[in-house]
Amino acid sequence: MEIIQTAIEPVVIIEPKVHVDERGWFTEDINIGKLLQHSIDFRVVQENHVLNIQRYVFRGFHYQKAPHEQAKLVRCTMGKVIDYAVDLRKDSKTYLQHVAVELSAENKRQLFVPKGFAHGVMNLSETAEIQYFVDEPYSPECDRSIRWNDPEIGIDWRGIVPVLSQKDRSAPTLVDCGDNT
Repeated sequence: MEIIQTAIEPVVIIEPKVHVDERGWFTEDINIGKLLQHSIDFRVVQENHVLNIQRYVFRGFHYQKAPHEQAKLVRCTMGKVIDYAVDLRKDSKTYLQHVAVELSAENKRQLFVPKGFAHGVMNLSETAEIQYFVDEPYSPECDRSIRWNDPEIGIDWRGIVPVLSQKDRSAPTLVDCGDNT
């Protein structure tokens, strides 16, 4: 994200960096740390905005390890998706169980994904736009992924083979993660 000062201080233009690939685009719309560097005290930690331009694009399963675990509040603003939350809390009675909720522009539902859960979202419509707020900024050193079809998670994909990024195609299974979960 780039902060551009206008002629009237403290008014600024926030220009997000757009990451484009064959599936669509992604932007980080709000990052409190970068705003504070420019003396902008705005209390949303981060909002992410995703556009998928193919049916069955899947982004996930992603999570961040401590000390930068994230909770997320997710919504779909265009089209229809299925949103997944997978319990990675090893001391939980629901460890490795998941919740799948349909989110759409029409039903306006949001899904809160607590800390300690991996998150994934898949397009059900040809095009979908997703926005989500997180309570902790992105941390590359804490970023982790789990393979979309990990047998330990046991999601029934009903024969669907999702469209994946290189990162998601090469994500390890839980067994291969070792102590990374």
